[in-house]
Amino acid sequence: MNARAGLLAVVALVLTGCTGSLLESSAEAPETYRLEGEALADRGARLPLALGVARPRAAQALDTDRIAVVRPDSRFDYFQGLRWSEPAPQMLQQQLVRALVADGRFEAVVAAPSRVPSDLLLDVELRRFEAIYSTGVDAPEIRVEMQVSLVEPRAARRVASFVAAGSAIATDNRRPAVIASFERASAEAVRSAVDQVREAAATASR
Repeated sequence: MNARAGLLAVVALVLTGCTGSLLESSAEAPETYRLEGEALADRGARLPLALGVARPRAAQALDTDRIAVVRPDSRFDYFQGLRWSEPAPQMLQQQLVRALVADGRFEAVVAAPSRVPSDLLLDVELRRFEAIYSTGVDAPEIRVEMQVSLVEPRAARRVASFVAAGSAIATDNRRPAVIASFERASAEAVRSAVDQVREAAATASR
């Protein structure tokens, strides 16, 4: 067995959780997980604006409830026996809405489309939401990356555009640690988005 084949064999063996391997599982029903997001403090300085948060766009490989993984040979795959409670873009939309509501910058924050008219709209593209395994490293690094644009729909004007990203290395290669790392990485990305939206909205309101 060569070194590369040996590494892949090790990855398959160590991805073991409570009920078996994360990449190869004989479980009949998948375990389902949901990321709750971080509880942010209300920072006030409210603007009399309503913000709509669009469901993030994503490539078909990420627009799913399956949990994505990139193997050491750069091959894209999914963990077996694990699922998100809803597709990843929808889950992140909910996190963004909750975080922006908690931040207190806007008079109203809603998931778009909505019957509530929005003064500003957050347009999001989910670019990365995956567990990445590197050669010689047992536990994965979770990477979450979003391209975010704040737009003024009525004027068809883009107010700001930026990248919000987060990453976290799992403490070990078991299910609880991997899911916890997704939680940390997504929370970091959402915090980054909230901070940058907060700043950009002040400029838009002048």
